[in-house]
Amino acid sequence: MVKVKSMDLNKIRNFCIIAHIDHGKSTLADRLLELTNTVPLRAMKNQMLDQMDLERERGITIKLAPVTMHYGDYLLNLIDTPGHVDFSYEVSRSLVCVEGAILLVDASQGIQAQTIANLHLAQEVGLKIIPVINKIDLPNAHIDETKEELASLLKIDKHMILEVSGKTGAGVEQLLDSVIKYVPHPNVASTKLQALIFDSRYDEWKGVVAAVRIMSGQLVKGDRYFLPAGKISGEVLEVGVYQPQLKPELKLQAGQIGYLITGLKNIDKVRVGDTFVTNSHDAPLPGYQQVKPMVFAGFYPKEGDSSNQLREALEKLQLNDASLFFEPEHSPAIGYGFRIGFLGLLHLEITKERLEREYNLSLIITSPSVAYKIVTRNKQEKIIKSALELPTHDQIESVWEPVMKLDIVSPVGYVGKIMMLTTEARAVWQTTDYLLGKGSTPERAILHYQIPLSSILFDFYDRLKSVSQGYASLNYEFLNYQTCQVKKLDILVADEIVESLSTIVYEDDAYYKARNIVGRLKTIIPKQLFEVKIQGAIGGKIIAAERLPALRKDVTAKLYGGDVTRKRKLLEKQKKGKKRMKQHGSVEIPTEAYLSLLSKDTTNQ
Repeated sequence: MVKVKSMDLNKIRNFCIIAHIDHGKSTLADRLLELTNTVPLRAMKNQMLDQMDLERERGITIKLAPVTMHYGDYLLNLIDTPGHVDFSYEVSRSLVCVEGAILLVDASQGIQAQTIANLHLAQEVGLKIIPVINKIDLPNAHIDETKEELASLLKIDKHMILEVSGKTGAGVEQLLDSVIKYVPHPNVASTKLQALIFDSRYDEWKGVVAAVRIMSGQLVKGDRYFLPAGKISGEVLEVGVYQPQLKPELKLQAGQIGYLITGLKNIDKVRVGDTFVTNSHDAPLPGYQQVKPMVFAGFYPKEGDSSNQLREALEKLQLNDASLFFEPEHSPAIGYGFRIGFLGLLHLEITKERLEREYNLSLIITSPSVAYKIVTRNKQEKIIKSALELPTHDQIESVWEPVMKLDIVSPVGYVGKIMMLTTEARAVWQTTDYLLGKGSTPERAILHYQIPLSSILFDFYDRLKSVSQGYASLNYEFLNYQTCQVKKLDILVADEIVESLSTIVYEDDAYYKARNIVGRLKTIIPKQLFEVKIQGAIGGKIIAAERLPALRKDVTAKLYGGDVTRKRKLLEKQKKGKKRMKQHGSVEIPTEAYLSLLSKDTTNQ
């Protein structure tokens, strides 16, 4: 075994940055990298820790990103986390690996819903919270008001709150000093190896690369390891740290965050939450609570023989996205594919784009749906994840839908309009809390509701932003199931039922939903050479319909001179042809249609 000098645990600090989306986490991380000279200036770029093109294009963090920095005598391990509610599982996994958290709040926007949600997650695992106001350089920054709100939320003196600018770098050095001063050093109680896997990815040449936090013991290149959950052993091919690219080291000691190259090609054996130990007799760490998918959609390859490629792509993507769930599914109309579970619509969109970009797949996606619990007449319970699985009405005794605990944060002036909106969305009010500003007057309200998940998915976020002029934000988490009255809505295009567009709707809301869907499809489906009927039906009864006019082609353009009967003959021939096409022609539904039916914009929650 190679002898390598260990670092003093008192000189190690592990922390993460948590915030609402677009509050400047990635920009602040850039300044930390510059201040600690972790990345040379010539190699620096904006959003340095956001490795995916999708993250840069959308301006959001999708994946957690660890990085190791050296600052004086100290070793600082930072994990940058996402801010969107759909990626909260990434945040919760990060929090278990650190001892402290920088709670970042935008001085121009104030406290938002995900700020509070992430704070509660950090407090539950007992992290040291360092409150920070960001974007103090903006002309519309409300520094004093934001400090008052944050002090009210944390129940601390406002003078304990730091001020920084992730853009200019102001206050960043004082922030690092506070991290060193207040965040506890790692506490190690054993010498036996326990390395928690909090993230992983697949490399074609190296196999599975696991991101780990060494809770105790050490990982040394060349040593043997064992994975209790995967029941497999192997040799440590390489260990190292993120800077932010992989930097090999001879070993990783207790208290450090880094990576381990396993060389394993069997992806299912390396699971997020598993523990690297020395042998099969050693006890693993508790790991993570299994996340529950909230939204389900069918993913099918456009080419029927590509289902195996889709499976391989999903297995590799699941390694990098631990919240992804999938199982095989077959549709008589579309073929073989997979029913995939997501944490929200943005998670669905990101997964679709990653599959198409990173694995060169062309996909058909069915309408997203929540998971309903069905109790049949013979008292059997089952979970259905699509409208196609819904039994006939005479077989159902009751249907139960998922209900979410919803928190809305808004300036107090918009509370009335928000309460009207939530009532329309079948939400049940629970309580209201207030954040105090200057003079101990309520500045923001935190409204707590119980609401069906299906009510949030449709267009709730767009309407919330509309009634609050963009100032309100929301966060939600699963609560329980409750009974509901729903039916299956079928969509017919050119008199053919499009199974992938079938959806489950409330009985008293069926007509509105059907009108909305057929109306949107009319604007999305390209015009054909024949007239297309778009209809919504429940139990064979048409309740909404639209007609897509035929694409006009001037068949008489080539005529010149002659008798008028020549023109009439051509027009009559065209009319007969369109009639034949209307009877036998088929219409291809664009992939974009499925996502657009539920939401116009889900990226900025």
